[in-house]
Amino acid sequence: MKPTILIIEDNEQNMYMLSYLLLKNNFNILKAYNGVDGLKLAHENHPEIILIDIQLPDMDGHEICAKLRHNGLPKETVIIAVTSYAMGGDKERAIEAGANGYIEKPINPDTFVNQMKSFCNTK
Repeated sequence: MKPTILIIEDNEQNMYMLSYLLLKNNFNILKAYNGVDGLKLAHENHPEIILIDIQLPDMDGHEICAKLRHNGLPKETVIIAVTSYAMGGDKERAIEAGANGYIEKPINPDTFVNQMKSFCNTK
């Protein structure tokens, strides 16, 4: 069975690249361009992995992580913060909010899919 990944990302180019890489490598994809839609899709579909951009228009990724972790999302769901924020403490803040991992933008297409596969294998 193909793992499902929910991508919560407001940037069209980033969404395209992430979706393309994942679809090409046999993942199911759900797309949300804002936090409200992302929360709804997560609760309706229970994806194995959720990729969350930290900087979104309606609520930030930290808030989304916290809401997902405290509102009935299965505990085994892997949440990955994907962000261009690379300042000291940003990774720790994402983990504190409920993320399991942290990937910096720009995404490296050569390593990204293997990172997703490793997250699926560690579940």
